[in-house]
Amino acid sequence: MSYDIYFLARDEGQSWDDALKAAEARAGHNVPIPADLLEAWQRIVPQARGLLGEVTITEYEQESRDLSHYGTGIDLSVFGDEVSITVPYWHTGDRAATVLGKLFALSAVVEKETGLTAFDPQAEMPLA
Repeated sequence: MSYDIYFLARDEGQSWDDALKAAEARAGHNVPIPADLLEAWQRIVPQARGLLGEVTITEYEQESRDLSHYGTGIDLSVFGDEVSITVPYWHTGDRAATVLGKLFALSAVVEKETGLTAFDPQAEMPLA
């Protein structure tokens, strides 16, 4: 089980539920990552390294990018035009607070660089 953050584009007047449904409808299609998202990825990676330290980057042709941090389990994924962050629920106490702080900081970086909004499906509201 993991704590997930989705990054969504929402049209003016569109509900968060409708924005999430639209993202889910596009999910699973093997489409190339849009150029603007690839450019954002190039800006996100060094900032993520500054925040998390050593990370593992996996690239699959033009369809996906993945950034994983071993110590926290934080995983940032781009698949086509979908962007998400996951972190496993195995952390407790002060360590959990530290990991969530890093998750929220990385989410802010992704929002800034992509223009998408971080959405917490567990709370059913934007992360901010």
